[in-house]
Amino acid sequence: MNQLHGFLLQELDIRGQHVLLQESWREMIADRHYTPALQRLLGELTAVAVFLANGLKHEGKVTLQVQGQGPVSLLVVEATHDLAIRGMAKTREAISEELEGMDALLGEGQLVLTLYNSVTDRHYQSFVPRHGNSVAESFEHFFSQSDQLDTRLWLTANDQAVGGLLLQKMPEADKKDPDGWSRVVHLAETLKDEELLTLPAQELLHRLFHEETVELYPPREVRYECTQDRDRVLAAIKAMGEEEVRRILEQEGAVVVHNELCNFHVKLDAADVDALFSAEKPQQ
Repeated sequence: MNQLHGFLLQELDIRGQHVLLQESWREMIADRHYTPALQRLLGELTAVAVFLANGLKHEGKVTLQVQGQGPVSLLVVEATHDLAIRGMAKTREAISEELEGMDALLGEGQLVLTLYNSVTDRHYQSFVPRHGNSVAESFEHFFSQSDQLDTRLWLTANDQAVGGLLLQKMPEADKKDPDGWSRVVHLAETLKDEELLTLPAQELLHRLFHEETVELYPPREVRYECTQDRDRVLAAIKAMGEEEVRRILEQEGAVVVHNELCNFHVKLDAADVDALFSAEKPQQ
């Protein structure tokens, strides 16, 4: 299951999104060895990135980035307009099991949202103020300010899945039912992490809102996509110049480049370097 659903509580004028990522999330964190707290933080950011990307009106992508001053030095998540995701976390020290929440993991790290429009080739950057000690609290405030709509978020993640639910109160909600928003939020507050991580949208929404009229929109598939482009890495190595590359080879015994975002290595020995600078294809 790797799907995002939009939905509408028709008689209440409340809209929402639900995301459940399983296989695509496991691909994204494969062989990363993240602790449970780091999995949760990165996964929750991934859910928000998917929600944001689903709202793009143009081709492009959403990037969420945090440069932390705590044990986690960097978090990056990208989601494209067609819901391809990728992301990573980088730490400066071992993370103990006791650490939980944004404050403990990131310290004073700043959260930045970048929207890229590939049609105009322009970037739009916003700072997301941190509120409370969670991704949900920070983005509830951000959505409420940017969309001018009351917003609530429920997010969670582990090593198997990412789950998220977003609710927004539309302008006519109070006219349709003055108590509708508080009633729906109260119901959503009963959600357990296990339900967010396992239940598909239709089942979860029925469990929560079976007394309401829910219009569930067709699902959008979310996939992990991070090309291991060896040729691009080789071009970057070649651009360093033969003298510099051979100096590294002499000092280190090999030239090794690690693509952290896509989590793959390119390693060149002496024969590979000879081939690279003689315009021959390096040995695989």
